[in-house]
Amino acid sequence: MVESALNVGVVDIGTNSIRLLITSLQAEVGRWVEVTGLGHGVDRTGMLSESAVAATLDVFAGFGSLMDRYDVRRRKAIATSASRDAANRDEFFVSAGDLLGVMPTLITGAEEAFYAFTGATRSMADRSRVVVSDIGGGSTEFVTSETSASVDVGSVRLTDRILVDRPSTASQIEKAAQHVRELFAGVPAGNGDAIGVAGTWTSLAAVSLQLPDYDRASVHGHQLDRRDLELLVHTLSGMTIEETASIPALDPRRAPVILAGAVIAREVLHHLDMDEIKVSERDTLDGVAAELLAG
Repeated sequence: MVESALNVGVVDIGTNSIRLLITSLQAEVGRWVEVTGLGHGVDRTGMLSESAVAATLDVFAGFGSLMDRYDVRRRKAIATSASRDAANRDEFFVSAGDLLGVMPTLITGAEEAFYAFTGATRSMADRSRVVVSDIGGGSTEFVTSETSASVDVGSVRLTDRILVDRPSTASQIEKAAQHVRELFAGVPAGNGDAIGVAGTWTSLAAVSLQLPDYDRASVHGHQLDRRDLELLVHTLSGMTIEETASIPALDPRRAPVILAGAVIAREVLHHLDMDEIKVSERDTLDGVAAELLAG
């Protein structure tokens, strides 16, 4: 066992990726991420698939062992979009709780947005003019210090609904973009600085930077502008999944859905009427961790 005074552990059960943060008031112990595609097909079937659940539970076994190793006594697991829409989530949660040492908590889109905003802006003195965008696999959140909105479209859902072909045609890209615009229509526009958090934004930053390997230090704080996102959509739409998976800085397991993520990211900036967005490695995990550490 590794000695630790106040280590807390947070597991984010997302639609595409499963993440773990272990941290304390003194220092961050580590972050781990595994892409299991838990929410693939949920939009169509309303169920978590057996294969995705099995892959996710394997990850939970490892995460549970890591938290035991680092003597994590305060734990929280949050489940988001895919679990919200899955009829078989209760059975999944029981198995997850056995492996993680804590039963997952199903959070609303508003709660997810709150945690994302808290995590991304913790070190900022003035949060009043910040809009945080969190593009997940199943939903996209927009949140400010006063408002939040969760829209039921993410990289997995948009892929399943429209961008099933790869390469994708110009008409498919436009259809996907129009679908996103319609869903974003009720979200207030931005008025300040934008911060993008979570795997879609960080992956797009790494690809845009043409990093030889994913590097958190290079990604954190990187600015993506409209031209960057337009180029990413254009480039990714012309590639097969296999070609996309070979991009050095991209986790190959994100290859099937990163084009949809790029389309959503482009439309986020368009909707907010902003020219650029700053990518942050601090996100929902950090927001939940702050809550645990304060408790």
